[in-house]
Amino acid sequence: MSDETQQNTVPEPDNAQAPAAAPAAASEQPGGSGQAQRPQQNGQTGQAKRDKQAQQADQAGQPRQDPGPGEQFEVRAAKRERLRSEGWEPYPVQLPITTTIAAVRERYGHLRAGEETRDVVGLAGRVVFLRSSGRLCFATLADGAGTTLQAMLSAKSLPGIGHTSLAAFKTDVDLGDHLFVRGRVIASRRGELSVFAETGLVDGADPAALTELGDDAVAAPAWRIASKALRPIPKTWTNEAGESVTLSEDNRVRHRELDLLTRPAARDMVRTRAAVVRSLRENFHRRDYLELETPMLQVIHGGAAARPFVTHMNAYDMDLYLRIATEIYLKRAVVGGVDRVFEINRNFRNEGADSSHSPEFSALEAYEAYSDYNGMADLTRDLIQRAARDAFGLAEGEEIVTLADGTDYDLSGRWDRIDLYTSVSEAVGEEITVDTPRERLIAIAGGLDLEVDDYAVAGKIVEDIFEATVGDGLWSPTFVYDFPEDTSPLTRNHRSRPGLTEKWDLYVRGMETATAYSELADPVIQRQRFQAQALAAAQGDPEAMVLDEDFLTAMEQGFPPCGGMGMGVDRLLMALTGQGIRETITFPLVRRS
Repeated sequence: MSDETQQNTVPEPDNAQAPAAAPAAASEQPGGSGQAQRPQQNGQTGQAKRDKQAQQADQAGQPRQDPGPGEQFEVRAAKRERLRSEGWEPYPVQLPITTTIAAVRERYGHLRAGEETRDVVGLAGRVVFLRSSGRLCFATLADGAGTTLQAMLSAKSLPGIGHTSLAAFKTDVDLGDHLFVRGRVIASRRGELSVFAETGLVDGADPAALTELGDDAVAAPAWRIASKALRPIPKTWTNEAGESVTLSEDNRVRHRELDLLTRPAARDMVRTRAAVVRSLRENFHRRDYLELETPMLQVIHGGAAARPFVTHMNAYDMDLYLRIATEIYLKRAVVGGVDRVFEINRNFRNEGADSSHSPEFSALEAYEAYSDYNGMADLTRDLIQRAARDAFGLAEGEEIVTLADGTDYDLSGRWDRIDLYTSVSEAVGEEITVDTPRERLIAIAGGLDLEVDDYAVAGKIVEDIFEATVGDGLWSPTFVYDFPEDTSPLTRNHRSRPGLTEKWDLYVRGMETATAYSELADPVIQRQRFQAQALAAAQGDPEAMVLDEDFLTAMEQGFPPCGGMGMGVDRLLMALTGQGIRETITFPLVRRS
């Protein structure tokens, strides 16, 4: 270290050490900041006010009153207005950024305490911590992933006046602002990796007179507000359980941007979701599936038993439905020769919303010609296990995920398979079959305090009994096989059990997560099933399917033997993380306050 550098060294306060100030690197080019140069008097405009404010802030023993959100908004808005009036854009379109916080961490993480480099970087992040110590200031910057880096600003390395001075920093910068910092990468005496902010001067400017110069001498600013935050970062408090809380559950959902900003778990969920969806897609691509995008607006809603959302198209003067499933169009693609097809996209169902249901949700559907529901079971298990491995870095055969409550959940190995009617029979203590009278099923449901709609068919009552007596308790991953024909209008008849269809539902942690069929290929039977659904609708069933002539015409062209599966992506995330559906959906639909 040179004598000149040592002379410019500023002692750090308690937990930080100011490094040496140095002139701009020789590689720096004047004008690289992308900001307009202004007359020096603009830099002096409001300077007396800044100096007074900074002086007041630094006076020992004078507590500063923390303004409330409304007052803070007004204070910050006034700063924005003042900066603009002084010709200084608080939302610049471009900054001389050369790297990222994460990249600096990765490249220079080896620096020992007190070690300095001559490497000059320019980076930006959100200010999450501020501390002033007279002629030295510290700011902690965070990137979107929550990675942080310290910025150190010394009066000896900044202009004495203007918008890039230390006084301006103290006055203009608030918690939550996005801040650009340019300077050398160093490690403080306490080992904190930092960027020591240094000003790049225009040609001809004397570095020795830096503290007497203003904005006119600045070619590359040591710091600059990248975006002025008008609202403060939400405060954190401790609840009765001793947990640190920043936002209420309601506000976390309504203002997810704040949840993402303040809670690492929220950002982790976004990344986990992205990793899971990517894993699903890549798994299908490895299997030579083609991804298709089917219409969101449909003339006829089909593919599931659910209430649709209805809208009106002015151009055609006709009502349309937001799709409730992608099944019909994907199966038409199979008829057209796309033997392996899948889609991951949004579905919409005008039904209730609770901890496991959302009116708008992401769904995966896949169809494979010449497969069946057994093949789809193997596919589904592999999709989920591989997603767990890819999202959480698990080894094959060791797909054990850690849930939100800290417990482990085992997704590895082969999964259990049970029979719907057999399990119901065991649960209620008598044999239940497809021939069990509806009146007897109603009596059993009544004994379980289950309400039965007048239009409910016998199979639906059996399924409700199953949910109440068996389904909710299926903690380990379990395939529930062979469902009644009257609740499965798009499913092939069971090859050996009359009255049943080749359908399974997958339960994970007591929650239905996926379903699959050996798809019905006979167009004549399909028409009969649709007609039965139309009769159910006439009897009051609001979820009954409608007769779809376009789909029937497609099937009449020859629909090959086919296996099909559907899975809720949001529910898959619930199964993998132990979180509720409003946590797994980044921006869930909620009632307006």
